[in-house]
Amino acid sequence: MDTGDSSEESPIQAKKGKSKTPRKPKASVLKQKSPAEFFAENKNIAGFDNPGKSLYTTVRELVENALDSAESIAELPFVEVSIEEINKSKFNSMIGLIDRERIDEALYGDFETDKAREKRLSKEARFQEIQAKNAALGKKVKEQTSAKAIKGRGEASFYRVTCKDNGRGMPHDDIPNMFGRVLSGTKYGLKQTRGKFGLGAKMALIWSKMSTGLPIEISSSMKNQSYTTFCRLDIDIHRNIPHIHVHEKRDDKEQWHGAEIQVVIEGNWTTYRSKILHYMRQMAVITPYAQFMFRFVSDTSDKNVSIRFARRTDVMPAVPLETKYHPSAVDLLLIKRLIGETTKQNLLQFLQHEFVNIGKSHAERLIGEMGPDFSPKTPVKSLTPQQIVRIHQLFRQAKFDDPSGDCLSPAGEYNLRLGIIKELHPDMVATYTASAQVFEGHPFIVEAGVSLGGKDVKQGLNIFRFANRIPLLFEQGADVVTRTAMKRINWNSYKINQTQDKIGVFVSIVSTKIPFKGTGKEYIGDDISEIATAVKTSIKQCCTQLKSKIVKKIQAREQQERKRNLTKYIGDATGAIYEILKESSQLHAKKKRLEIKDEDAELLQKVSSRVITKEILSEKLAKHVEQVDYEMAMEYATQSGVREEPRENIYIQALEPQKNFIDLHSPVFKSANEAAEIARKVFPNVECKYGDDGIDEIIRNPDIAAVAVVLAGQIQVDISLKFLKAGKHVLQEKPAAASCSEVEAALSSYNSLFNTPSA
Repeated sequence: MDTGDSSEESPIQAKKGKSKTPRKPKASVLKQKSPAEFFAENKNIAGFDNPGKSLYTTVRELVENALDSAESIAELPFVEVSIEEINKSKFNSMIGLIDRERIDEALYGDFETDKAREKRLSKEARFQEIQAKNAALGKKVKEQTSAKAIKGRGEASFYRVTCKDNGRGMPHDDIPNMFGRVLSGTKYGLKQTRGKFGLGAKMALIWSKMSTGLPIEISSSMKNQSYTTFCRLDIDIHRNIPHIHVHEKRDDKEQWHGAEIQVVIEGNWTTYRSKILHYMRQMAVITPYAQFMFRFVSDTSDKNVSIRFARRTDVMPAVPLETKYHPSAVDLLLIKRLIGETTKQNLLQFLQHEFVNIGKSHAERLIGEMGPDFSPKTPVKSLTPQQIVRIHQLFRQAKFDDPSGDCLSPAGEYNLRLGIIKELHPDMVATYTASAQVFEGHPFIVEAGVSLGGKDVKQGLNIFRFANRIPLLFEQGADVVTRTAMKRINWNSYKINQTQDKIGVFVSIVSTKIPFKGTGKEYIGDDISEIATAVKTSIKQCCTQLKSKIVKKIQAREQQERKRNLTKYIGDATGAIYEILKESSQLHAKKKRLEIKDEDAELLQKVSSRVITKEILSEKLAKHVEQVDYEMAMEYATQSGVREEPRENIYIQALEPQKNFIDLHSPVFKSANEAAEIARKVFPNVECKYGDDGIDEIIRNPDIAAVAVVLAGQIQVDISLKFLKAGKHVLQEKPAAASCSEVEAALSSYNSLFNTPSA
């Protein structure tokens, strides 16, 4: 029976057969991101890849800011860094969160299911069974490793990082914007800077906001300021503005100047402990004029770390100078920006004053080459986009003198050498500083050091890289320094074994623009030929210096070996010779007719009367062997063409000119007056004192604590004793005396002067 029209479908069938209408796309909305938001989403660019790297980068940024601050006021840096581990309970109390017991264990990532527990126990049982069999067979039994705990995402480690310095400090009103506004600061401009991004502690503040939600705390005071600024703030990431909790002035009772920054972040000390300590050690190498105090504080005292990197010198590099752009190093956007910021009215003045190496005549020639639309009096603010493009094209094609390196501030050979010696204690070290060179319109200077041996140095190449006086610890394999040291230096030609010797290679590059590669900016590329050539040349210069030392050491070792080979026969030879002489003297005494010369007869007489004994003969023979050995060494040096090695430079800190008296007596000069005249070229206040009256004046002068005595023979000893009696420190140019007896006499005189027991 039909119940209805057969052509009609049921409602259900109609619903199934109905096709879906595609959704209309939402209208796109234009959005903007603040600089803080951009870096928060791309934190790996600034070195905040993970909690461990974030802890390392935070320490690094704070330390570098502290050094810059102290150096800017010519203050020897003293930087204190502490990392305090914060357990979960303490962190929860800091953010006002109450610890709660777990209710649903299965909800957590570290929960072990029955199946996983059964599998683990079965695996442990099999291990125990295998170990029991091994023990029965007398084989070595391994200890069972503890099962690796499952770590949930919520199980984080937190640390309070504090950095305190003795630098410039910060103005009270500027502190909120200096920390709470990304891409604002004092490091922008063309100059050599430590910071790679100009972000400093701002990224640490962003990471703190993202990982803990806690604000950063800043204390700061400037010189001759009666108060200390205390500021607690965080950052509004979306608006890129500071969110101030506290900003107040407090009494500065200690008259301290500098800054103290404290931030609580998520981190991982266990995995990045070695990196942080290596960073501090390498920073102590490149800045031996700074003192660092590093502490790690944990709830368990055996994990605590306290290291002091002492200051080795008071010599600081000059402060880097801000410079102008080189014409070959600018692009269109930069030219437009300079035009917008310049105070010069016409094109001639603009070219002269906004760029380096463009004088008036050169600027006029450039303007003449630009075309009829340009003249020296063309208003610079009225230049059209087409005219700006023409200027840029000419800048790229024209020839300009290279910029000088006067604006750069390398560490200096003195500091680099001291840093290497202070931290590594090598057996040998050589340093070299290349002259300033240029790439893409930016000046750069390469400094290098190569050391052999030392403390905590492994065999093979140990490479230490620095850029603008900061250590580079990551992505070492692709760096120009690593590739040059490993592939372009023939170490064997310098008497150095690349695999067996403990070799330290130190290269520091300073520039107004370091050509970093990669997002993390942790290495310098190998594709810039100017830098690669300068690095290779600098390392080879150090190796050449070391080769001369190594050759000298080898020759000394060979000479000692030859002497040892000769001296081991002295005893037997002495006995044989003495017996012959003794027998000959007896025959001579019995009137046997011996055909001998008069001097030989005298010798036999001395042997017979025991004036010459076996001991005296042995001593004379030893001296003869030493003389022969010396003559053999000289003959070897002459035949092999070995010349006197070039004298190594000695780096001595320059003293501030003071009105001190210096006694100059030396055979190099005709008189003390002549020596004083030469010394005045370096020390203008040098005065000449000579004769007994001059020595008496030096003795009576309380400002003179030490004297260097450069005199001949016994006169030197007498004068030295006179100065010692007056309480002066004495440095002698020659040995104390010509013989042991004279030394004993001098010591006796010295002991009698000070009533000390005889040595």
